[in-house]
Amino acid sequence: QFLSLCAPLTEEHPEVLPFLSSRHLRAHPDFRGSAEFRNILGRLLRRVQGRRRKVYVYINELCTVLKARALRRRLPLRSLPHQCPPTPSQYLNAPSRCSSTSSQPPGASSSNSNIPSQYPGAPSSDTHDPASSPRRSGGGSRRQIRHLEHLLRVYASEIRRLQERELDLAELDSADSPYLQENRLKRRMMRIFRRLCQLKECSSLTGRVLEQRIRFRGTRYPEVNRSIERFINRPDAFPDYSDILREIRGASARHGLGLGRRQMENMAQEAFREVGNRLQERRHLDLVYNFGSHLTDEYRPGTDPALSDPELAQRLRRNRRLALARLDDVIARFAQRQE
Repeated sequence: QFLSLCAPLTEEHPEVLPFLSSRHLRAHPDFRGSAEFRNILGRLLRRVQGRRRKVYVYINELCTVLKARALRRRLPLRSLPHQCPPTPSQYLNAPSRCSSTSSQPPGASSSNSNIPSQYPGAPSSDTHDPASSPRRSGGGSRRQIRHLEHLLRVYASEIRRLQERELDLAELDSADSPYLQENRLKRRMMRIFRRLCQLKECSSLTGRVLEQRIRFRGTRYPEVNRSIERFINRPDAFPDYSDILREIRGASARHGLGLGRRQMENMAQEAFREVGNRLQERRHLDLVYNFGSHLTDEYRPGTDPALSDPELAQRLRRNRRLALARLDDVIARFAQRQE
């Protein structure tokens, strides 16, 4: 249906549709049969129907998506000195620009350069700028960087569309539900972002609170502090009481501190409480700074219903006291088991 609609609009350049068909055949079969591809194709079909003069732009965007899903995709391993790219969250929080033709940067993808070179007269002459294509000393090219940056914008636009889509009950058990599609696109965005950081020779750290190192000084033994600090700063680490006790025992044995069993257990209880509070505080701050998506931009901390409902606020305080009491019971129970 997309090809039949584009055929009369590209009669001046009959090579365009065979080129698009070849891109389609090179794409991964799983992607060609997925709901994600059907959604992208339907969206581009509606755009072509609404703005027929921009048909080459939409064909170029489809070629970019198909090339990203090609069975064989090679990128140079060398990196480029360049300015660090925006983080994926900045792409997602920025206003969607991929739906307009102004978001199509000159030389955004390698398919951009193929279309004007093979089909003279196609409205993409800006992509043939020789200043953007030569390979640089690091082994990459500006065209590759622009191609990856354009892919990030395409994915960000598709993620925003999936987030705004209503989810019915029939899709909850589907392997291609909007939530799963969004998750796959975000994972691809992270891979592209890390690849961009390699090409531009810059750090892939985004500045999130979760990436900040926790300094632990909860005991009077520097050896124990260093051991616990190394453990809690591991990726995706959220230790329990037994982990902290094991680190204290290991540090005592390695450095000959001569700590007694009861002393190590008391030290582990205090360290576990402090570590738990620090990790919880860090995760809470990360949630506050990165809360939700563009659909939750209207959220304001002052709209907490507990601020205007004394009964709800009292219940929340009571639940917090109960949670802290139960945490102390769990710590005491595990400490007794160690005896």
